[in-house]
Amino acid sequence: MERRDFMRLSAAGAAVGLVASNLAQAETVKQITPPGDVFYTKDAQGRWTGKAATHLPVIEVSKADGKTTVKITTPHEVKGYEHYIVKHVLLDKDYKFLNERLFDPTKDAVAISEFNLAGYSGAVYALSLCNKHDLWLSSAEV
Repeated sequence: MERRDFMRLSAAGAAVGLVASNLAQAETVKQITPPGDVFYTKDAQGRWTGKAATHLPVIEVSKADGKTTVKITTPHEVKGYEHYIVKHVLLDKDYKFLNERLFDPTKDAVAISEFNLAGYSGAVYALSLCNKHDLWLSSAEV
C-alpha cells in the first residue's frame, strides 16, 4: 500500500471512529441531527442532497438455521481511487462497533459486506464512507 493511500485510509478510519463515538450518545437515529457536515441520512442529506440513492447503505437481514446475516450494499460506482466507497462499518443498537470491511478500489467492483451476527437482536446501524461524499448512515432491525 502506498503511503498516500495508507494516510487516506487512516484519516477515514479516524473520522468513522469520531462519528461512532458521537452516535453512542444518542438514543435513536431519528433523534440524531447530523453534526454539521459529518454524516448524512436519507432524511438529512445536507450538502449532498440527491446523492442518497448511490451513497446510503442498503441493509438486508436474513435468518436461516439459527444464523443471522446482515448484508450491506452501497450501490456506488467504483472509479479507482478517484471515487469509491472506502469502508462499511456495522454498529449495534447502542452504537458500539460490531465489524467493518475496507474496500480496495483496484480489486472491489462493488461495495458489498456480509456480517454474521450470532444471537443478536435489535437495531443495527450501517455506515458507508465515500472518499468524496462523506459518511452515510442507515439502520435496520435484526
